[in-house]
Amino acid sequence: MTDVASTGGGPGASGIPSLWTVAAEAGDKLQAPSIEYGKLSPVLIVLGAAALGVLIDAFAPRKVRYSAQLFVTLAGLAAAFAAVIGLAASGVGTTKAQIAGMGALAIDGPTLFLQGTLLLVGIVGAFTFAERRLEPAANGSRVDSFAAQPAAVPGGEGEQQAVKAGWTTTEVFPLLMFAVGGMLLFPAANDLLTLFIALEVFSLPLYLLCALARRRRLLSQEAAVKYFLLGAFSSAFLLFGTALLYGYAGTVNYSAIARVVSGADATSDPVLADTTGNDALLLIGGALVVMGLLFKVGAVPFHMWTPDVYQGAPTPVTGFMAAATKVAAFGALLRLLYVVLPGLRWDWRPVMWGVAILTMLGGAVVAITQTDIKRLLAYSSIAHAGFLLAGVIATSEDGISSVLFYLGAYSFVTLGAFAVVTLVRDAGGEATHLSKWAGLGRRSPLLAAVFAVFLLAFAGIPLTSGFAGKFAVFKAAAEGGAGALVVVGVIASAIAAFFYLRVIVLMFFSEPQADGPSVAVPSVMTTSAIALGVAVTVVLGVAPQYFLDLAGQAGVFVR
Repeated sequence: MTDVASTGGGPGASGIPSLWTVAAEAGDKLQAPSIEYGKLSPVLIVLGAAALGVLIDAFAPRKVRYSAQLFVTLAGLAAAFAAVIGLAASGVGTTKAQIAGMGALAIDGPTLFLQGTLLLVGIVGAFTFAERRLEPAANGSRVDSFAAQPAAVPGGEGEQQAVKAGWTTTEVFPLLMFAVGGMLLFPAANDLLTLFIALEVFSLPLYLLCALARRRRLLSQEAAVKYFLLGAFSSAFLLFGTALLYGYAGTVNYSAIARVVSGADATSDPVLADTTGNDALLLIGGALVVMGLLFKVGAVPFHMWTPDVYQGAPTPVTGFMAAATKVAAFGALLRLLYVVLPGLRWDWRPVMWGVAILTMLGGAVVAITQTDIKRLLAYSSIAHAGFLLAGVIATSEDGISSVLFYLGAYSFVTLGAFAVVTLVRDAGGEATHLSKWAGLGRRSPLLAAVFAVFLLAFAGIPLTSGFAGKFAVFKAAAEGGAGALVVVGVIASAIAAFFYLRVIVLMFFSEPQADGPSVAVPSVMTTSAIALGVAVTVVLGVAPQYFLDLAGQAGVFVR
């Protein structure tokens, strides 16, 4: 074979430079990438524990898998949280914030705050995944909320044999860890390709987890299919938007795109010279990427998946997904709007106003009509996404810190509320129809009181974390010039308070049904999840200042 460069058919003749020529111009040696493993340790620990969990499920005897998986999951999450605390204590979140991983990840205050929140949510989520006292024992073995053999046809012979044998699906633990690992990367992503990869890493395990319910398996599988199909659309929007933004700026790096948007930089690539600076590519690409993220937070009109998936998925998965996905997605949305597109503030801000208003009012109004407790909490989460968007619209450091605080407070209320839902049961499993909850306060006063605390926090009643969070985001929005949005938010909160109080009245002031549900006695796992949710709700409501200050210190993005 004759080298093109040696025959005179070089770059000028063929238009394609020889690979050897390019390599010679670049230097004799390729530079090895420089990876800051210490800064990335929380993600590496979680993904390493997830890989170890896969090996345990592949090679360990069935009788030891549950305890081994639970130990590896909790140890991995606790070690990763300790790594986050260590990084924060060493100043990585403030004075030593930096871009790591060859420019792919930003390790700064918001990243560490959100990663710490996600790891705590993962620990509490693992507690609810591990609960084995709620379902009737099978073949002398305690079982959890997940299908005995997910690959078996629902109601088929394979499933019946698996149930009779008392099998459990311990694969849920490595799936949980892979989801947490992707979520840790999502708000830290500093380029659009890393953002997309992180999105897929945490979305695919969630699609699988939604299909694994032990009871009502067909409803669970339907929820997973809906989530997968609509999630594929959101991924396509994000990927197509990434392509358009690359066409606009000649790069997928956040800060480089921001420089091109501001006019401070332009690409030197002659291939992209004709397209760089085309505002149509910027506006359409930015809109598509934001749409992909708004889908994940459940904002109107990208919320269609939320009620069906929340209702059909196993309740431990619903609680984890409702809390953790919002934390990760809002972190990524904040970084995108504040770091990549601050130069387009006057373009995206009016659109986000409309989305926030529709989300707050749509979630609150439609929730009034719901008769299923899980669907009611789903529309509640949609309304809360609107309240969080008010903080995003503030476009200030107070807006960032208020959203971080709200996410931390909301996560534990949500986990606690769904953990309570798992305990109210009848012969068919969880009793989620609201009529079944009538008189629950007389059957189990303590459980009803705990659920009432969570509902009051959702409603934003003073002395709960919900009030402190809403006050913070509304204050930031008002100071950022979005006073009218705050008025709409207060109206939506008043509407939402109606259906929260309706459930409280139903529990305490209605006669219990003779054939009503019973309240299961949980193990220390679910008890710990609920107790932690109540403690965080009360502490952040009564004495929020320390945590508001902590969020304020973490509310600066590195660029």
